[in-house]
Amino acid sequence: MGLRMGALVVDAGDPGRLARFWAEALDWVISQAEDPEWVVEPHEGSRDDCVVPDLLFIKVPEPKAGKNRLHFDLRPEDQAAEVARLEGLGATHVDVGQGDVAWVVMADPEGNEFCVQPAHRPEVRAEWLRRYESHQPAST
Repeated sequence: MGLRMGALVVDAGDPGRLARFWAEALDWVISQAEDPEWVVEPHEGSRDDCVVPDLLFIKVPEPKAGKNRLHFDLRPEDQAAEVARLEGLGATHVDVGQGDVAWVVMADPEGNEFCVQPAHRPEVRAEWLRRYESHQPAST
């Protein structure tokens, strides 16, 4: 029997604000909306439902300190359009010493860094889509 990861936990000064940001950024839903814990997860019945971990935002009193040791990488079809959309949601560009790279480093409203990668090459994207679209959730 395999183990399923339940959630990635993110400490937050304002968990509601971060939950709303990440729900919009990922096109997921907020399934628990009450301090001190807010939960963001994929839409029920989607391919990601029960496959990827939920995000659990927990209220903590101390502010973020230093660079994240774990971060999200997003890979949209149109990097520039996604960066602009995320800026509209409240993300900002940050410099973590990345230099001249193909990805864009951003931070969510509380300063948690994440990357927006360029799109996959067409042949890689085609294979990824084939695998994604052929996935069938396990019957229970």
